[in-house]
Amino acid sequence: MATTEITIQNFASTIKNSSVLLIDWWAPWCGPCRAFGPVYERVAAKHPDVTFGKVNTENEPALASQFKIQAIPTLMVIRDGVLVFEQAGMLPEAALTSLIEQAQKLDMAEVKAKTAKEQTGTNKAASA
Repeated sequence: MATTEITIQNFASTIKNSSVLLIDWWAPWCGPCRAFGPVYERVAAKHPDVTFGKVNTENEPALASQFKIQAIPTLMVIRDGVLVFEQAGMLPEAALTSLIEQAQKLDMAEVKAKTAKEQTGTNKAASA
């Protein structure tokens, strides 16, 4: 499966329709982004059950701003609508493959419960 170009128009539907979604935030002028691109594409070809998206930060500045992208490339993993990984910089092919496997093995009920608990704690701290 090829990578999907993600725009502000298809972002929400891409998340909704993907159990595991990887997002490569990149720009055409970025040397490390261009170096990471072929690695990302190779791994995408080996994992047809995973959605691989790319956001061109030059074409989608509002989306990049919304997600506070400050360095590129940045890689995100969203599992069942929950951001479970975010890191600036390139990953080697083996590390990217391992990351996918880890994301697929996550107990999402546990992740969502932990996220809800953290948000409740944040809300209590903010209102104190």
